Amino acid sequence: MNLTLRIWRQAGPEDRGQMVTYQLADVSPDMSFLEMLDVLNERLTLDGDEPVAFDHDCREGICGACSLVINGEAHGPERATTACQLHMRHFRDGETIDIEPWRAKAFPVIKDLVVDREALDRIIAAGGYITAPTGSAPEAHAQPVAKANADAAFENAACIGCGACVAACPNGSGMLFTAAKVSQLGLLPQGQPERYTRVIGMMAEHDASGFGGCTNIGECAVACPKEIPLTSIGRLNRDFMKATAIRNDTPGT
Repeated sequence: MNLTLRIWRQAGPEDRGQMVTYQLADVSPDMSFLEMLDVLNERLTLDGDEPVAFDHDCREGICGACSLVINGEAHGPERATTACQLHMRHFRDGETIDIEPWRAKAFPVIKDLVVDREALDRIIAAGGYITAPTGSAPEAHAQPVAKANADAAFENAACIGCGACVAACPNGSGMLFTAAKVSQLGLLPQGQPERYTRVIGMMAEHDASGFGGCTNIGECAVACPKEIPLTSIGRLNRDFMKATAIRNDTPGT
């Protein structure tokens, strides 16, 4: 395959970036998207040019580091697929591919395609700790959990914190990520003692970090490689409204 790559290049956070065009020949359709970028970087290095900086780690769709907007879509054209698991056979010979970083106020560009996603870590930290002692693994039926709750908790716990939901959202909202982290704990017995203080803390950090508001457009759920459902945001909103009511009814809070 022969490809034309238009890649966002930005030397640093304070520098002005631009799209730079590269021609890449003899790309195997069996390569992953990141392997294709590796080939480009090898060529750039041999030519004495600066290689393209991009995030990656596990390359198995687990860690969420591969934060790329490919042809205007977070993680590229394939549903439920991270950029590292996207293969070049999904593109046409001779195609022009645009590659950009996540674009959101809360994700400042560090260099080229690498953005600072520390804001997601701050949201998690704002949720605090689970105080319920769990000890060793309990007996399977010691604490009954409704199957619907267990399934939903597991579904939301699959979130890898890649930030695709933020990149896809026209408002730059992190509500789907926040909802997933609230839901994976709020649906289980161990998460109940801090259920409502947790959602208030996480939402406060979400807004303070510069994420936009949610207007239920739904692009976040479409872009999510782990298919976290939009209904999780509804659960977050219900918990937040109840938490706010509890706080307002409690003297001294």
